Amino acid sequence: MPMDKPKGMRPETLAVAYGYDAQMGMGSVKPPIFMTSTFVYPSAQHAKDVHEAYFDGTGPLVGQTNHIYSRLGHPGLDFLEKRLAAIDGAEEAVAYCSGMAAHSSIALAHVRAGDSVLHGRPIYGGVDMLYNSIMPQFGSHAAAYLDGTDEADVRAAAQAAMAKGTLKLIIAETPANPTAAMVDLDLMVRMADEVGALQGHRPLVVVDNTLLGPFAQRPIEHGVDLCMTSLTKYCGGHSDLLAGGVTGRKELIEQLRSQRTTWGNHLDPYTSWLVLRSLESVAVRTERAMSNALGVAEFLRQHPKVAGVTYLGFLSEGSRPRAVYDRQCKAAGSTFSFHLHGSEAEAFRMLDNLQLLKVAVSLGGSETLICHSASTTHYAVAPAQRLAGGITDGTMRLSVGLEHVDDLIADLAQALEAV
Repeated sequence: MPMDKPKGMRPETLAVAYGYDAQMGMGSVKPPIFMTSTFVYPSAQHAKDVHEAYFDGTGPLVGQTNHIYSRLGHPGLDFLEKRLAAIDGAEEAVAYCSGMAAHSSIALAHVRAGDSVLHGRPIYGGVDMLYNSIMPQFGSHAAAYLDGTDEADVRAAAQAAMAKGTLKLIIAETPANPTAAMVDLDLMVRMADEVGALQGHRPLVVVDNTLLGPFAQRPIEHGVDLCMTSLTKYCGGHSDLLAGGVTGRKELIEQLRSQRTTWGNHLDPYTSWLVLRSLESVAVRTERAMSNALGVAEFLRQHPKVAGVTYLGFLSEGSRPRAVYDRQCKAAGSTFSFHLHGSEAEAFRMLDNLQLLKVAVSLGGSETLICHSASTTHYAVAPAQRLAGGITDGTMRLSVGLEHVDDLIADLAQALEAV
């Protein structure tokens, strides 16, 4: 029997069972891959009715699932987007060909010349470039807060943003990439309400949930407007695809989906199928990776050549970040940073002596990845801004995978001997 609604099922179950029914695929237990660019209509009138329903929202086929052309949508997207929305507890979802396609689409949908955007620092290098280099070419502005748990700091940054133009987006990447700095989502929602009362237009709160994923942190439950995730990472989980997803209220998602038709940055049928496949195992993969991460973080914290470890589980009891973490997160994740004593030379020496760990950007895959943030993911960020966000020349980002934890520790230990 088809499962029409989640009916209170837990996200781990929805990741396996929701969004596709075997009746849709001639009895196939798993969804077929609909490798087609276009779709056949049974009659000329049906073709017209499908287009009327899609573009005008009127006619006899409104509310029915029909397809025109895969740039507008296809069955694989239908299955995936229903599942993403159900997992996040959102009304609807829209999927893109990458995480940055998702971020860029949100910006293009809501930010105009003269508007401003508020984001945290540090933030992923690609998002930093979007709002501080690319969007300003079209006349928008950006301001940043340094402590997403400090109400005074966030309010001052919001005022600075409003001084530049109407504040349209409040962006919270939490935990932040790469330092795992926390952002208080309840605070961001309150700030959006406060700003809305001041300027007559409430900015949207957009959360990037990439570093923890849908099971360890649930932004929609905190009242945010849009939750964005790079599906490339934990949801894809094997470092073999690019995808992005956004969940939220129906009217916001419909706007993004409509514009995606023109931007052409939809997710293709094969990659949609790959993400659907991978979603089924996210919970068990991340559980193993998080267990490994705790062991690795404990080892690094005690190593004399490591100056510090920014692992969520080590946040100080009684601190604001710890209070936010306890209230907002269900687990510490498996991506964090550590800081070597020394500079770039020592960092490179350690990286070049690794044998098991792979020196590469990205995170959330089955293998353990490590990179030197200042020279890779945040290379294009100005040095002063990197330092303000806690990224030094000794900062290493580590995404812990599924290998045996003892082997990971042994490889790190021998590489640190070279420093």
